[in-house]
Amino acid sequence: MDIILIIIASLIMVLGILGSFLPVLPGPLTSWIGLLVVHFTKAIPMDKTFLIITLIIALLIWVLDYIIPALGTKRFGGTKYGMIGTSIGLIIGLIAPIPGGIIIGPFLGALIGELINKSDTKAATKAAFGSFIGFITSTFIKFVVAVIYLGLFIGILWDHKDLIFQF
Repeated sequence: MDIILIIIASLIMVLGILGSFLPVLPGPLTSWIGLLVVHFTKAIPMDKTFLIITLIIALLIWVLDYIIPALGTKRFGGTKYGMIGTSIGLIIGLIAPIPGGIIIGPFLGALIGELINKSDTKAATKAAFGSFIGFITSTFIKFVVAVIYLGLFIGILWDHKDLIFQF
C-alpha cells in the first residue's frame, strides 16, 4: 500500500509543478497535497510541524498568486481586461504549437485585453507589459516553491528508502 501511495504522491508532485504554469491549478498547494499523501504511508514518519509549515507557505503563495499579477497590472496602468487576457493568452500559448507560446501568449493576451478596454496603443502596451511582468513573477515564485517541495519529497523518500523498499 505504501508503494501505491508514493506513486500517487509522485504524480501529484508532478501535477503541482505543472500547476505552477496553469492558471487553473494551484501549484504549491497541489505539491503540498503530495507531501500530505506521503504522510499517510506507514514507512515514512512525517513531522506534523513540517506539514503545517509547508501548508502555510503554500497558502501564502496561493494568496500572493492573486495579488502579484494585480500589482503588476496596476503599477503599469492596467485593468482587469489585461489580467483576463493574460490568463486566456497563457492557455492558448500552452495549447498552440508555437515555440515560446507560454511566454508570447500571456503578453499578447494582456495586450489584446487592454486594447479592448483602451483605444490608446501605447497605454495598452504598457499595461500589458505590467500584467505580463506580474504573471511571470507569480509563475516563477509558484514554480520555485513547487520544485522545493519536490526536492523535499525526494529527500524524504531517499532518507527512508530502506523502509519503503524492504521485502
